[in-house]
Amino acid sequence: MTETQTSSERRSSRVFTRIPVQAQGKNIQGKKFRAKSQTIVINAHGGLLYLNEELELGADIVLINPATEEEQECRIVYLGDTSDKGTRIGVEFLSPSPHFWGVEFAQKDWASHSPSAPSN
Repeated sequence: MTETQTSSERRSSRVFTRIPVQAQGKNIQGKKFRAKSQTIVINAHGGLLYLNEELELGADIVLINPATEEEQECRIVYLGDTSDKGTRIGVEFLSPSPHFWGVEFAQKDWASHSPSAPSN
């Protein structure tokens, strides 16, 4: 696999949607926080959301889906731009949770990236 293939392939489809979530964890100063937020983009492995907390790359936080009260442990894998809505934070689930968002992702998203069998 070439470097370009690796960086351009995603493990699952992205869905641009706003889903209310709560986030809790510890900020850079070690102070506990609990904040309401909403997603920007979601996928079967995590998502992108706004948070008004100073966080560091690699930190663990917990997301809570208020609609289902399900909790999901996540790791911060991206810190983006800051705006009046907060900082764009990319999170990755620590364990698979395809139903956390309440959105069904296509089954092909969970298939391995092996070459397809030739069709005749």
